[in-house]
Amino acid sequence: MLQQKKSRIPHTFVTLLSFTIVMAIMTYVLPAGQFERAEVDGRTVVIPDSYTIVESNPQGFFDVLKSVPKGMTETADIIFFLFIVGGAFQLITDSGMISSGINLLVKRLQGKEKWVIPILLLVFGVLGSTMGLSEETIVFIPIGVALALALGYDALVGVSIISLGAAIGFFAGFMNPFSVGVAQEIAELPLFSGVGFRIIILLSLWVATSVFLMRYAEKVKKNPETSLLYDRKAGTHVTAGGIDFENLPAFTKRHLATLIVFIGGFAIIGYGVFQYGWFIVEIGSVFLGMGILTGLISRMSPSDIAESFVVGAKEMVFAGLVVGIARSILVVMEDGLIIDTLINYLSHLISSLPDSLAVVGMYITQIVINFFIPSGSGQAAATMPVMIPLADTLGITRQTAVLAFQFGDGFMDSIIPTSGVLMAQLSIAKVSYDVWLKFIGKLMLIWLVMGMIFLLIANYIQYGPF
Repeated sequence: MLQQKKSRIPHTFVTLLSFTIVMAIMTYVLPAGQFERAEVDGRTVVIPDSYTIVESNPQGFFDVLKSVPKGMTETADIIFFLFIVGGAFQLITDSGMISSGINLLVKRLQGKEKWVIPILLLVFGVLGSTMGLSEETIVFIPIGVALALALGYDALVGVSIISLGAAIGFFAGFMNPFSVGVAQEIAELPLFSGVGFRIIILLSLWVATSVFLMRYAEKVKKNPETSLLYDRKAGTHVTAGGIDFENLPAFTKRHLATLIVFIGGFAIIGYGVFQYGWFIVEIGSVFLGMGILTGLISRMSPSDIAESFVVGAKEMVFAGLVVGIARSILVVMEDGLIIDTLINYLSHLISSLPDSLAVVGMYITQIVINFFIPSGSGQAAATMPVMIPLADTLGITRQTAVLAFQFGDGFMDSIIPTSGVLMAQLSIAKVSYDVWLKFIGKLMLIWLVMGMIFLLIANYIQYGPF
């Protein structure tokens, strides 16, 4: 009997390095060019109409190789953040708090499991809209996956509750200082103005995403074989936590103390982010403290705490490497001097469109640019100084131009392989990129169409500052 040859999906590293090589080839095809830049309130921004052709700097084979360690250097804060969070979460997991807490939650939610999805989506949506939750979501992925599995769903539901919840909040961004705040500042609009329309956007995206996830989750619960992660050989879901859900421990006072440390740590992080502008280094430091304190509460010796931390950090090695390699794509484009060329070409393309379609062209342009500049604040600094004068010329309000940036910057972060955060989330959940593409494809189309509709409405009502 002949065996069918099994088709192999390229490894994540292969996919990312392929994109890097393609961008290196583009440095030989596209002319090199640069905008002039200036410091404005401590932020480097592009000067409109300053684009000039410069001497090309094509990226060769050795440049592609160098882009990987360069990418890792540029994302070192995120990579080490992952190691620290992985170690801290291993200590929290070893304490038994998560598994016993899930046991308690599952018992309380019997018959009402599906409502966990919209509730948590809204919680993370609000956090995404206010705190700009992005890299921070990585720490919640193990909990989301474990909870989803305990409720009879699969790891895709678990990672989606966290990732897509924060994503819809980031898209709406009614008080997001990292994307909307920067874009509005450059556009000379009052900070967080137009909030009412953005809240409507958040609620609309929340409903659409909740319905999508709840339908998939219920289908998996009724028939596990419909899961995109179903392992037909083992007859089980692909899991990420290895938790024995049949024998979960009872919730004890020691677990309660660990939970208080956990909640208190996040309260400190929230206060630090809002009051002092904390970011990766400070948040990682709090997680390190949470992990050590949890180990002490669990009566672990210092050596046991260290060993547990190392185990957790090792689990994050793949995710950390993915973040650094994903960055290599941007490194090659920056060193090859073709990012500004793409922005310049796309802005000229928008200006050639009819006025009624210009806002859609602006939206599509931001989507394309987002592939190359996945950072929200980075994309705002690079594109808004060009887009705002263009919007003024075409009769598009500046608030609508900011909204086009928001959608273009946000939507694709949930699907593009250049997003280090997405790739880290999938790595931790042990979900392959090809499965994620298959899963999120329909929802992505829904989001993109919704974004276009909201932009056309904004253009029609002349969406303004208030």
